[in-house]
Amino acid sequence: MNSSVDIKESREKVNSGLPFRALPLPDKQANVIKSDDEAIEIAEQLARKFSVDASTRDANGYLPIEELDDYSSSGLWGITVPKKYGGAGVSYATVAKVIRIIAEGDSSIAQITQNHIALTAHIFLDASESQKETLFDLVLKGYRFGNALSEKSSKNVAAFETKIKQDGNDYVIDGKKFYTTGALLAHIVPIVAVNGEGKLFIAFADRDSDGLTVLNDWSGIGQRTTASGTTLIEGVRVPAYRVIPVESFSRPTAAGAISQIVQAAIDAGIASAAIQDTIYFIRYNSRAWIDSGKEAASEDMLTINLLGDLVVKLHAAEALLERAGKAIDIAVSSPSEETVNEATIATSESKVLTTQVAIEATNKLFELAGARSALEEHNFDRHWRNARVHTLHDPIRWKFFHIGNYYLNGVHAPRHPWN
Repeated sequence: MNSSVDIKESREKVNSGLPFRALPLPDKQANVIKSDDEAIEIAEQLARKFSVDASTRDANGYLPIEELDDYSSSGLWGITVPKKYGGAGVSYATVAKVIRIIAEGDSSIAQITQNHIALTAHIFLDASESQKETLFDLVLKGYRFGNALSEKSSKNVAAFETKIKQDGNDYVIDGKKFYTTGALLAHIVPIVAVNGEGKLFIAFADRDSDGLTVLNDWSGIGQRTTASGTTLIEGVRVPAYRVIPVESFSRPTAAGAISQIVQAAIDAGIASAAIQDTIYFIRYNSRAWIDSGKEAASEDMLTINLLGDLVVKLHAAEALLERAGKAIDIAVSSPSEETVNEATIATSESKVLTTQVAIEATNKLFELAGARSALEEHNFDRHWRNARVHTLHDPIRWKFFHIGNYYLNGVHAPRHPWN
């Protein structure tokens, strides 16, 4: 191939509807990050790199295969591995900041990390000591966990129909999953399934396992290159040492809050990217409105006022993210009904505000930047599409209820992955 056009046209695209092959396993040891500061510095470097072609990937549906390799080999996928097992064990405030920064560069790439982080937490909370040593070692080597959690046709998100049964030294799993973010490009696909008694398990299946088929059929209007489509599970065998019973929601743990803070951080990153594009476009492309009496759009008093309002809301959302991360740190180190509920409520508060500012900022971009910003060549609608689709996770109408019910009536929020 002799031109960049040829190279772009040859890239794998999302939504072909076809089965997608398993990618090669990492051929070299990933970087092992040692501190919170190092994690943030690397995230900033990668986000700048990811942002360059983020719009092109969205517009053309290119899968971020090379970008994910850079991301997981950077060590950022291993920052929550506890120090006892060789990781940095960073603060969850740092985790939220890292994901927000990555999402600012490309929110689809940031979302692909979400389940990996949540599953790494489940290893810490639910796995045996030998399982922790084995699975954390893979994480630090640069292996990516996808997910096969949600099901499209069940009566609610927690009504799992995928079945698991023990057969000698293996478990055998059958089912069908959707919204399997990360599975397409993962090295290992953790499958959530229930046994005959309704007990929940996570089985860490190799991506190339017989009977495991990941379809490239994600057709969402936003977060397009997350490839969050279908996973078929037909007699997939997983060795018992890779199967973990899920116990972390039957006792006070921060599992739900950990999953949720990553979602909130992604929305904050989308809002930040939209606001940055709004500022740049107003400065260099927009015209002042005729009634303002100004020569430049950046001098328009009403535009300045509304932009300032967005920035304040974004900074407030970021502050709540940091606060939630610190509450999770306390719940992880000292789990109790009280500390876990405090982490859950704080994270819910951050999710409310990041959702609101993401939707508002991605909408206001067009209002403030003007008609020129709506031209297809800018692809600014990707910010709104990404915000609209991603904020459908875990609706904030229920966050308001649980927050209010706690402060008014002292009722603790329920514990599950969506809260």
